[in-house]
Amino acid sequence: MSSTETLTPVTVSANAARRIKQILSSEPEGAMLRVSVEGGGCSGFRYEFGVEKIRQDEDLVIERDGVTVVVDEVSLQYMQGSEIDFVDELIGASFQIKNPNATSGCGCGTSFAM
Repeated sequence: MSSTETLTPVTVSANAARRIKQILSSEPEGAMLRVSVEGGGCSGFRYEFGVEKIRQDEDLVIERDGVTVVVDEVSLQYMQGSEIDFVDELIGASFQIKNPNATSGCGCGTSFAM
């Protein structure tokens, strides 16, 4: 059993799946969204989003409504139990991570502290 199997899963909301499907529709077949956690940002860590075609053996693979999201093993440690969501509000539209492990975040919603 890999360590990704012992962690609380990350989920993708229906809104996020719809937006990911729109983004990936212009990408080559087999493209997926990669979500990762990087050091930096105004709160200590920041989320990175990217489109890629290659999946690593240790990646957590999340499939919802015909789209695939992958999270690397190191990032998963910071994202246990999180939900990837997409919100479209008057002030703008963006992916947001609802992370129960974050002790604080910034106004932009893309960085957090633990």
